[in-house]
Amino acid sequence: MSHQRTQATVEVPKGPHSVSLKVLRLSRPSLSYQYPLPQGGPEPDISPKAALSYPAGNTDDQFILSPLLTLPPAFGSAYVGETFSCTLCANNELSDDRDARLISSVRIAAEMQTPSQTIPLDLTLAEDDASKSGLSTGQSLQKIVRFDLKEEGNHVLAVSVSYSETSISVEDNSAASGRVRTFRKLYQFIAQPCLSVRTKASDLPPSEIEDEAADPSGKAQLLRFALEAQLENMADGAITLEAVSLSPKPPFKSTSINWDVARNDLEKAELPILGQRDVMQVAFLLEQQKGDEEGGEAVRRDLSKNGRAVLGQLSIQWRSAMGDPGFLSTGWLSTRRR
Repeated sequence: MSHQRTQATVEVPKGPHSVSLKVLRLSRPSLSYQYPLPQGGPEPDISPKAALSYPAGNTDDQFILSPLLTLPPAFGSAYVGETFSCTLCANNELSDDRDARLISSVRIAAEMQTPSQTIPLDLTLAEDDASKSGLSTGQSLQKIVRFDLKEEGNHVLAVSVSYSETSISVEDNSAASGRVRTFRKLYQFIAQPCLSVRTKASDLPPSEIEDEAADPSGKAQLLRFALEAQLENMADGAITLEAVSLSPKPPFKSTSINWDVARNDLEKAELPILGQRDVMQVAFLLEQQKGDEEGGEAVRRDLSKNGRAVLGQLSIQWRSAMGDPGFLSTGWLSTRRR
């Protein structure tokens, strides 16, 4: 005959949480658009300034951008190379007409789940009083999280909130009971590429220098390569390229033959601007350094054995239309297989 087992634990009713969590993305505003009425036709029945977002006498009525700033209406896009920032708000949702309860010891923890790993996040605390003394009715605890996006694909921001909920006796204003409650929420987004980088390495004729110890001819040959890269803007808006550099691998030295070759004191207006889907090509000259014969021989062995040799890494810095910085570094770039 079967017997039912008695449960030794007592289930405590969970009920709704007294603390809610709000996650708000931090992003810079953008200039709002206005659409002026066309000129040159018959006079409209309404004022031409009616179509402007900010009618004023000191603004250009025919310019599509207005001096007003607008906040993004939605989450927006997240791009690889930029910093993802958001604020985490734990709010006390208790109302005054409910039983007296005290919320204290509020803790917020977060981690980012990337396509390859899970990374605990360091949170910046705006105010430290709320987490120690407790959250009064309507008060919130805010923390800021910043994370550099380095991988494409799905990202999940996992946020855990824990707090102590203490019931206060109405008669003597003492603690009647208490418990520790926790909950966890997941926020998923996709990191998209901001820049598409396509590279190509070409062999150049070696340069000859005078070196009596090299061979009977008294000349030594130094390897040379040309590295080209096409940069395509995959973002929704325009970006400004601040710097494109190549970190060569020994025994090579790199020489830029791009827009920064003329002079080094470039002004902001002279930096290249890439609109949506615009493509720009950059190039670098890699030459074997003089006096590094061992490194040159190692490169030749790699070419003969593996058919390719490692040249260096490409680093790109840019800013969005409103000044958000971005940085991208490629892996080790090599020559084409022979």
